[in-house]
Amino acid sequence: MRDIPNVYNAEPIPSAAMEDVARLLSTADLFRYTAPENAPVALLEQEFAALLGSTYALAVSSCSAALFLSLKALDLPAKARVLIPAFTFAAVPSSVVHADCVPVLVECSDTYRIDIDDFIAKLPDADAVLISHMRGHTSDMDAIMALCAAANVPLIEDAAHSLGTTWNGQNIGTLGKIGCFSFQSYKMINAGEGGIMVTDDADLVARAIIMSGAYEHTWMKHSVPAAAMERWQNKLPLYNLRLSNLSAAIIRPQLPELARRVSDGRRNHDHVAAILNTSPVLHVPAPLDGEIRAPDSIQFNLVDMTDAQAQAFASAAQNRGLKVQIFGQSTDNARAFWNWEFLGKAPDLPQTRAMLMRACDVRLPARLSLADCDVIADVLMQSASDAMKQHAA
Repeated sequence: MRDIPNVYNAEPIPSAAMEDVARLLSTADLFRYTAPENAPVALLEQEFAALLGSTYALAVSSCSAALFLSLKALDLPAKARVLIPAFTFAAVPSSVVHADCVPVLVECSDTYRIDIDDFIAKLPDADAVLISHMRGHTSDMDAIMALCAAANVPLIEDAAHSLGTTWNGQNIGTLGKIGCFSFQSYKMINAGEGGIMVTDDADLVARAIIMSGAYEHTWMKHSVPAAAMERWQNKLPLYNLRLSNLSAAIIRPQLPELARRVSDGRRNHDHVAAILNTSPVLHVPAPLDGEIRAPDSIQFNLVDMTDAQAQAFASAAQNRGLKVQIFGQSTDNARAFWNWEFLGKAPDLPQTRAMLMRACDVRLPARLSLADCDVIADVLMQSASDAMKQHAA
């Protein structure tokens, strides 16, 4: 067998970034508001909004910051109830708490998506909805958008993992009032850290711009109507969550690479999924109708395995050099809702708990070749076979 490919290294930063990075380092012009115009962060916002088909974009320090600012920009009442999927990353409920709101966890199915029946049951008491397209798995957005519109409840999309995913031809992140994306190292676009939010609502983005740290009249360097900005001058607190020019200079040359990365990532995912789905004990859920994903990892369920078999599977893969994360069985996993002790007692969510105890995650970056993907798939298939033989019922 070939060596296990390194699934953790990101793609190299395009050489086009080097010249701008060198210029910034030589001038120390790292603050987004120093340049009179065309600062790298401002250009990134314009280019990203155009790429997504949105009117406005605001680049900030992380996707968590974007989620927080989105909730604050909605001007929700204190202790507003915000529906979030029970399967998400701990930063999502944390952002809700930081915004002085209360996360309300909604059950997720074994497809990793929102359970619509539980969503319907909890929506009447909600002040906002924050949908995480966790690991790029898009819930039934037609149903969710219709339900939110009927209830007059604003919808925010956490699209940290979904840059390049579309729903019925429309970019994920542009379906709700606000969409938030990540530039953290394990995402399609890598700046180490960073985030961005998009919206078509001038008043919402104006509020977010002020709170992100646009003091005095630096907001004039944003492409937002002055009337919207002047309305909020000195009216909102500053949280100083800005993105630096250096990060923007690293991000911008990667935007033209996105289409290729999405295509290659989908090729790799679908290739491995087809192999895993030939196993009676491994199952990769299919995409929903209308969903075209942009994956950089693969998730699959262990079917009819005992706890001992699941643990033996992960150990067998690890012994072959491939780390498999079983969300619910990884110690202190930040995606297991019962580890969010900062929320208090964990709610009773049996469906999500059962899914997490058998849901597996393996990185599958777009830069891998199909030969690399074959090695990964072979390890997973052999490890599943070993686990079933070792702990036969």
